[in-house]
Amino acid sequence: MRKFITALFVSLIMLVSLPLGINAQESDTFTYAISGDPMSTNPLNASDRWGLTYTNMIFSPLMRVNEDGSTKYELAESFEIAEDGLSAEMKLKEGLKWSDGEAITADDVIFTYTTKAKKENGSSDAFWIGEKQINFEKVDDLTVKFVLPEVSAAAINKLSFENYIIPEHIYSEVTDFSESSLPIDPIGSGPYKFVEYKNGEYIKFEANDQYYGGEAGIKNIIFRIIPETDAVKVALQTGEVDASMVGVMDMAELSQSDLDVYSYSEGGIGYIGMNLSSDNLQEQKVRQAIMYATNREEINQAIYQDKEYYEPAYSFLPQTNQFYNDDVEHYDYNLEKAKTLLEEVGVDNLKINIGYDSTSKTTEMMVTLLKEQLAQAGIELELLGSDQATVINEMLDPESKKYDLFVNGYVFGVEPDAYSAMFGSEGSFNIFHVKNDKIDELFNAGQKELDVEKRKEIYNELQSVIAEEAIFFPHATGKKIIVSNKRIQGYEEAKFVPIYSLEDMSKLKIVE
Repeated sequence: MRKFITALFVSLIMLVSLPLGINAQESDTFTYAISGDPMSTNPLNASDRWGLTYTNMIFSPLMRVNEDGSTKYELAESFEIAEDGLSAEMKLKEGLKWSDGEAITADDVIFTYTTKAKKENGSSDAFWIGEKQINFEKVDDLTVKFVLPEVSAAAINKLSFENYIIPEHIYSEVTDFSESSLPIDPIGSGPYKFVEYKNGEYIKFEANDQYYGGEAGIKNIIFRIIPETDAVKVALQTGEVDASMVGVMDMAELSQSDLDVYSYSEGGIGYIGMNLSSDNLQEQKVRQAIMYATNREEINQAIYQDKEYYEPAYSFLPQTNQFYNDDVEHYDYNLEKAKTLLEEVGVDNLKINIGYDSTSKTTEMMVTLLKEQLAQAGIELELLGSDQATVINEMLDPESKKYDLFVNGYVFGVEPDAYSAMFGSEGSFNIFHVKNDKIDELFNAGQKELDVEKRKEIYNELQSVIAEEAIFFPHATGKKIIVSNKRIQGYEEAKFVPIYSLEDMSKLKIVE
């Protein structure tokens, strides 16, 4: 009780020390609580949640892709792929303007893509196929031609989606795009304009009257930076902020308040990873035994409490992905099968460890439960707590044997080739230390195949192979939860999406 009162007192101090001019109850202002500062405000290399959310407010991509594979055009009016698959033409909508009133042209698109393609800027992967760069050619003021060195469906998708276009006339004098921030106030084409950023406190935006998506329903948006969970809950309950992303554990308290609750899937996967460099996990059947001894449903219920907030995961692709295949080994809880597999390979009294984020109460609870489950199969699990960055940095070393298992999660989007970064032998984020020729062969085939149905066949097989190899144990696609003051409406129109939370905050409105 004393601990709670202390946390509440600290939270209230934070709220009463709110900088002047920030008032969530103003009729033209929506205040959204975020848990930290953006790691990057550079639209060319932002990759963290709040950096991308910031970027999505100010800038626009050519197109977006929905979970079902359908396309939503933003700056682009059309995107046509040549029959031979070696080029594509993108045409911009007419009359588009930057927030300073200048016209958006093909030169801006080429400037953006040429800049991102430079490897020294740190975000070039999408613009290279192997060691060959994709070229960008101006057809006319509104049309750009992308020329590929070889056929690649994955490359075309990466070219067209989620690359935020920046204005050449503003950024042409910038010499270093590798930094996490650029030395100039941003000018973009998104629904809002940048106003002010005070590190650790807030970011202010105002409606962009040049926005192609129409007039904003709310003039001002403020991102309040509040790292402490208790402070966020108090701010929501007192109306100091209008909305925030919250955890399942907070819902018991917040459900008693007069707030609206929205949940949605980000298409992410929570998992227990296997270190294939570990001496203890060289046998496929040992890995499979660990997975059969893990009770997915029990773990998910403990973490998410309510089935409303998760879907069980079985594949490396989320269930919302158009290439998802449910016909893979699920590794449903089967204690006897786990014991039998261990007997078949002559393993007795198996002792392994798991690396995990001990700063997270949820993860701490999860691994404690896992330890109890594996013990029933005769497997002793040592808990090696640390912070998440330390665990993942250790696993990035392909020779590391420090952890046998580890806890992590990911959101990789809708393009299945993106997952080759984790499961491909040469993947840049191959923290499982996978070296599998068949998996590499299937990723390579899927990347090049232009026919959607043939790609599905390839990725169906790939999902089966990855499951059979017991590389990792996916347990859930957890849903994100946003809690909001009832005066804010229009969330369905603004559209809940992965990472950014809302695709277009200009579609929100205030109902007094």
